Amino acid sequence: MKKRIMVTLLSAMLTTGSLTAMTAENFGDAFTKGGWKLSFRYRLELVDQEPFSSDATASTIRTRLNYTTADWRGLSLFAEFDYINAFFGDDYNQGGGNTPDRAQFPVVADPAGDDWNQAFLQYDRGKSQFRAGRQRIIFDNARFVGNVGWRQNEQTYDALSFSYSVAKDFNFTWAYVDNVNRIFGNDVPAGDHSQSTHLVNVSKSFEAYGKLTAYLYDIDNKDVASLSNTTWGGIFDGAGTAGDIKLGYTLEYARQTDNANNITSYDADYWRLDLSAKFKSITVYGGFESLEGNDALTGQSFRTPLATLHAFNGWADKFLITPRAGLNDAYVGAKGTVGAWSWNVIYHDFSAQSGPGNYGSEVDVSLSRPFLEKYGLLLKAADFDPSSTAYGDTTKFWLQLTAAF
Repeated sequence: MKKRIMVTLLSAMLTTGSLTAMTAENFGDAFTKGGWKLSFRYRLELVDQEPFSSDATASTIRTRLNYTTADWRGLSLFAEFDYINAFFGDDYNQGGGNTPDRAQFPVVADPAGDDWNQAFLQYDRGKSQFRAGRQRIIFDNARFVGNVGWRQNEQTYDALSFSYSVAKDFNFTWAYVDNVNRIFGNDVPAGDHSQSTHLVNVSKSFEAYGKLTAYLYDIDNKDVASLSNTTWGGIFDGAGTAGDIKLGYTLEYARQTDNANNITSYDADYWRLDLSAKFKSITVYGGFESLEGNDALTGQSFRTPLATLHAFNGWADKFLITPRAGLNDAYVGAKGTVGAWSWNVIYHDFSAQSGPGNYGSEVDVSLSRPFLEKYGLLLKAADFDPSSTAYGDTTKFWLQLTAAF
């Protein structure tokens, strides 16, 4: 049935053509003046990870079709459908219980299947915006609340959200989340987590100084009690210059406690410092991130269950769950451009936050470029070298091609 719906939507797109959403004069025009978009993302992911007996090869393509009605008296509808297909290479564990017969392979969390990625009603009155339905939610750098956009099946939220903004100076966002549609898809319990979660994020920019953000994330996970927690904290992003050099810095602190049905009583701290210096086409950056744990007690570590985890603590994804003893991540890197190409190199050193112990180090590299306006190419690799028997030697490589119409 879902495949027939996909074919119907594709046919409609091809018949209607690519449109740009406009303002509608009447209710009927909201649909006839709506806009379609179609995109493809192909990815080849290769994983060599100890102690698995076989290497993983995941060759997947995501087809995404979305439609936006024109704005009618502030109201609009948005719907987005994804279909993920594995072909040529599907020797991998899709994770989350999707492929229990492939335990010999490392996890590549890109399960095949289809999904209504987003479907929401929006009411927009300039400074204020309401959304009701399945939607993408990303706060700040996605460290605590994000869409896990690196994976083929995006994380979205069944939610009611409200935002109020004044130019770039002030923004307030509140969201009530009823369900989290996780990256493992809707065919397994791990793909849906029922919630009664409130998310609040407020930011204020100061022209001469920087941007100050405060947040409160009250997560009540009805399905996995250990992921229920309350996190409050703040971020300050600043910038300056030293001659022709552009300087940047970010300081963040957060405090987390257990919440709702979580049977473990705990509290844990988080802090992060980022520094950067841009020299024309090259930026040098570095920093330190700490997630508190307790090497003597299980369940006391800082958790980030709604985060876009791939963007932090190395691309090899060795620390998707914070270790019991916590995690310290010291990193340094450089990025820049050469012609149409963008490049990035980063080195991580991982150690325990509580008690002695070194987990290992990692080198990540990427090279990307757009071409022919609608297409993109990405080459990316991660190499993790363990210092602890708890973490196996891991090498990952990605080739990704994108197209948007």
